[in-house]
Amino acid sequence: QVQLVESGGGLVQAGGSLRLSCTASGSIFSFNTMGWYRQAPEKQRELVVGITSGGYTKYVDSVKGRFTISRDNAKNTVTLQMNSLIPEDTAVYYCYIKAGGTWYGKVDYWGRGTQVTVSP
Repeated sequence: QVQLVESGGGLVQAGGSLRLSCTASGSIFSFNTMGWYRQAPEKQRELVVGITSGGYTKYVDSVKGRFTISRDNAKNTVTLQMNSLIPEDTAVYYCYIKAGGTWYGKVDYWGRGTQVTVSP
């Protein structure tokens, strides 16, 4: 079992910044991918960004240049710095971890989610 604990999120005005963090504990796969999905009301959950334990990253086009993900393998922590936020970024953000280095496919564990709200 793996547990994911998220922190960060909240309410910010458009143009502002927020930081999300997620720490994994338990039986963590030695080679894994962590990152964030998000789900806005009445929309499907979408992959926002992922980072492999080797440091390879993938961003959805809509956040490129605004969001930056980093990870500390020693602490099993990923951090998402979100800048220049826009109302369309409003969603519940879910931390995830999956075995291996693929971007899509089955997610092994999810965090509980944290709300990000961007006001106009």
